[in-house]
Amino acid sequence: MIQKLYPKNNSPEVMARLVSNLNDGGVMIVPTDTQYALACHALKERAIERICHLKGIDPRKNRLSVVCYDLSSISEYAKVDNATFKLMKRNLPGPFTFILPGTTRLPKIFGGRREVGIRMPDCPMLRELLAQLQAPLMIASLPLEEGEEEEYLTEPELIHEKWGELVDLVIDGGTGGSEGSTVVDCTEGTAEIVRQGVGWLEE
Repeated sequence: MIQKLYPKNNSPEVMARLVSNLNDGGVMIVPTDTQYALACHALKERAIERICHLKGIDPRKNRLSVVCYDLSSISEYAKVDNATFKLMKRNLPGPFTFILPGTTRLPKIFGGRREVGIRMPDCPMLRELLAQLQAPLMIASLPLEEGEEEEYLTEPELIHEKWGELVDLVIDGGTGGSEGSTVVDCTEGTAEIVRQGVGWLEE
């Protein structure tokens, strides 16, 4: 199934259905401010396992990422020192993934919660979904197979053609981007850019 969403004025019935799906352990593909991504309720371990299986990754070896609605909810799932908080406040919402020490609020599948990627995308429809869910989402970028056209990352209809049978829902938020977020490692007390993506960090 594919569901069109808009930056604002989405149907309350549609949003309630999406929230219900996530609360029931559903997996969907959502727009962000960078690329489309696989997403599920970040506290539903079975759903996270399903995404890891779809991506072919081992959560014990690969760092997982969560999307939070605001800075206060970030502090529930990651340990944030004062300097990092100020840095995030200057740059979020935006196309960044901050690597931080995780907290015990996260399920064990997050590799013992040693480190977690934290995102707060500047994407109104995703933020509306997070506000109504009142919980974070676990997200993972869509894999692109060798020789596959880039449009399978950016065009909702093609994403649905490829993934429609594997996920519960594809959210159509318009054409997405093809480049990932900028990854900033804040686990050692200073901010280090480990992957330059769409976002340019204001330090």
